[in-house]
Amino acid sequence: MVIMIAVFLFMSAANAQSNGSSYTTALGVKFYPGAGISLKHFIKSNAALEGIGYFWKDGIRIAGLYEFHGDINGAPGLKWYVGGGAHISVWNTDWKKNNPGRTNGSSIGVDGVLGLDYKFNGAPINMSIDWQPSVDLGNFYAFNRNWGGISIRYTF
Repeated sequence: MVIMIAVFLFMSAANAQSNGSSYTTALGVKFYPGAGISLKHFIKSNAALEGIGYFWKDGIRIAGLYEFHGDINGAPGLKWYVGGGAHISVWNTDWKKNNPGRTNGSSIGVDGVLGLDYKFNGAPINMSIDWQPSVDLGNFYAFNRNWGGISIRYTF
């Protein structure tokens, strides 16, 4: 009985928190390029870790970011964020065929991120839009300016 009461209180607190204008953890999808899975977790009131797994026509990409968040005055639930991290990419055979001379089908690199994050008050929904420029390192060097996108997440 005590365990059931503790679980009920925990779930009530989590639901109340996720329905306000802030959140601790969010899981959802990210679009462009292709589609991805995004998991964001605040480790401090102004700092979050985000993991993104992208799936697009040329392969897959896994990125980890550390983000600093700041409030935007007069806009409850809206925050700006900036940060950085790293990624690993693996390309399929179509990519290799369209990029002659690049026989290696994988890379690692560093990422930056700049964006806006909004938590809907009264609903466990969060949205963000960001730009995530990156540099591929390893067997070849490339600056990629087309990463980032729009995320829609469930908060808890």
